[in-house]
This record gives sequence, C-alpha cells and structure tokens, in this order.
Amino acid sequence: MTTLSPLRTAAGAAGIAPVINPRVLSLDDSQCSQAVLTLAAQLAATAVQRDQQGGSAQAEKQLFRQSGLLHLSIPRKFGGQGSRWPEIYRITRYLAAVDSSLAHLFAFHHLQLATIQLFGSEQQQKHWLTHTIERDWFWGNATNGRDTGLQLVREEDHYLLLGSKSFCSGALGADALVVSAPVEFGSQERVFLALPASRDGLLIDDDWDGFGQRQTDSGTVHFEGVYVDPGDLLEQGLGTPRATLRTCVSQMVLVQIYLGNAAGALSAAVDYIHERARSWPGSTAEKPTNDALIQLRLGQLWSRFDAASALAERAAERLQQLLDRPQPTPAERGELATWIAEAKLLSGRVALDITSEIFETMGARATSSRFGFDRFWRNVRVHTLHDPLDHKQKDIGRWLLTGEYPPPSNYS
Repeated sequence: MTTLSPLRTAAGAAGIAPVINPRVLSLDDSQCSQAVLTLAAQLAATAVQRDQQGGSAQAEKQLFRQSGLLHLSIPRKFGGQGSRWPEIYRITRYLAAVDSSLAHLFAFHHLQLATIQLFGSEQQQKHWLTHTIERDWFWGNATNGRDTGLQLVREEDHYLLLGSKSFCSGALGADALVVSAPVEFGSQERVFLALPASRDGLLIDDDWDGFGQRQTDSGTVHFEGVYVDPGDLLEQGLGTPRATLRTCVSQMVLVQIYLGNAAGALSAAVDYIHERARSWPGSTAEKPTNDALIQLRLGQLWSRFDAASALAERAAERLQQLLDRPQPTPAERGELATWIAEAKLLSGRVALDITSEIFETMGARATSSRFGFDRFWRNVRVHTLHDPLDHKQKDIGRWLLTGEYPPPSNYS
C-alpha cells in the first residue's frame, strides 16, 4: 500500500501534526522524518498564498538550508547523509503534496548533486560536495537539452560560455549551477560543468510565468563570456550506460511531482469532505462521508493512485540498484527506462484525473480561491508538459512489439 509506515509516533514526538492525511501519504520512519514534517508544516502555512502571488520563495529556500535536507544525497565520505534515492523520492513526493514548487527545487538540487557524482572525478566530487555542506549551498541548473542557445568556446587555456538557457529550474537565487553545453558548435553531444552562480558574466532573469509550478525560479540564464576552467568540466564516464542514468534520476523526479500533487489533492478532498462538505439533496446519506457516490469516485481515484505509486517505488528501487553498480549493462539500463516510462505515464495520467475530479466529491464551494485546490491541477498540467506522455506510451508499445528499449536521451 502507498501508506508506508504511519508517522503518528514521529509526529507526536516532534509535537507536529502531519499536514497530509496519513491515510493518503506518509513517510518512512527514518531519521529525517521529523525534519520533513517540520519543513512541510512550515511550507503549508503559506503555500496557497505564495502560489497565488508567484515570485521567488527565497525565504522558504532558507528553511531547506536550515533543515539539513540539502545534504541527503551527498555520500558520507564527503560529510553528507548518504541517503538512497528511493527515500529522497518519497520525501520529494511528500513535500510536493504540500508545496509542489519547493519540492521541485529540492529534488532538482539533488539531481545536480547526482550529476556531479556521475560525471565528476573524485577530486571534483570532493570539491563541490564538501563546499555544498560547508556553505549550505542550494544548487540550480541550466541544462535544458532542447535549448541550443548556449556555446562553450575554447580559448587558449580555458573556455567561455556565450549565449543563454531557458527554463532553468532553481537558477534564480542559487549558490551554484550545473550547466550543459555542446562540446562543439552544432554537436548533439553535450558536456556538463559546475559553476558558482556568482561568477562574472552570469545573469539570471526572473521571467518564469507558467500558470503552475509558479515558484520554481525557472528563469532564463544568460552567459556573457563566463569564464570556465577546464577543471569545471564534468567529463568522467561520458557515453557509458551509467552516465545515462542521470536522465533516469531526472525522469523519476517528475514522477514524484505528479504523485505528490495527486496525494495533496486527495488529502485535501478527504479533509474537506469530513470538515466542510454537505450532503446533496438527492443523496440518502446523512453526511458526505457515507455518500455512496463519493465513496465510489474516491475509491476509484485512490486505487489508481496506489497502483501508480507502486510502479514508482519499483522503478526507484531498480534505479538505486543500478546506481550502486560500477557499470550497469545497456539491457539493464533499457529495462529500467521502460519501467520509468510506465511509472511516468500512469502517474501523469492519474494525477491529471485526480486533481480535476476531486471537485466532484467536494462541490462548488471548494472552488473558492481561498482554498487554492486548483493549484494541484495547474502544477500537474504544467509539469506533465516537460516531455510528452504520449512519447512514453509509444516507447512502451514499441518495446512490447519489438523488444526495443527506449534509447538513452535527454528524456528517456
């Protein structure tokens, strides 16, 4: 079942009530569960208001720094907590049920740290990861694979970055960035590099204006002759099956955002029905919780959510297994990509349905802007357009008919 180990004991010990209905979504009883509960409660207090206002949530990003959760994916040998990705994904899912934008930033921060671990030398990993801990850095990115407006130009003993990247989640207000650029002009191959966000010539616009995920700081980054030392390039293992696991890590982040919003919507609906809903005149039930039609609809939505969550858990565990191996095989990587496509397809479709259909169970009063229940659908609708779900469905069908796995790319 999706409800993992209930958090009532941990929450009671911390004096914090879970902000998500435990019947819908809970966390493992891990060492960081109290920190997650505390952070979720802090985010929930202003989540609706901030979603409506948009802008950059720099104060809330500071709460992440104070929580210690930015160090989760950093190996213990560099001073981090060495948490496994299935746990990080569960935390992302829980936080996304409360505040989808900040969960997005949290997960993308860890995606950049994974990039350093996948592509960086031991010396580079030590440099960037220890700096992250010592200075409580929050990482952003400028890695949009479809944006070809950035060039990495070779000079005598260094490089220059010229151009721009759009849709750079977490870039605004970040302490450091992972950037991708073509290895040469017109090339489809790209190289990753790590840079402090304060480097001269690096400018970040606050121009993200999507109707969902409003506080993901996903502006455009401009590079006006930004200096790049050869040591900034992350070039270990390029072209290997293990290197392509970065896309798998990224795609699984999206799955958690979908499921988190779906869980937030279900939790909101259950609580609203208990506390505010009224029985429809045509219903024979004395109270909405006993209304057979409401039970029927929520039962269907929950079952689909639970199935999507199970696929996500399966894929996350397999991803971790391959990350733990020095060199997974192309077939192992291909099977994982198929599992992730299944999880992403089902979670995306289910989340779109749940975040829309909850209103059928709550009624017209639930559309009041003061509740902000519409934010769950808006967030999912924007996020599911990152790369088309139809292509995931096609990849699954092709594998079923031909045995061909999704080819490694920026999106599979």
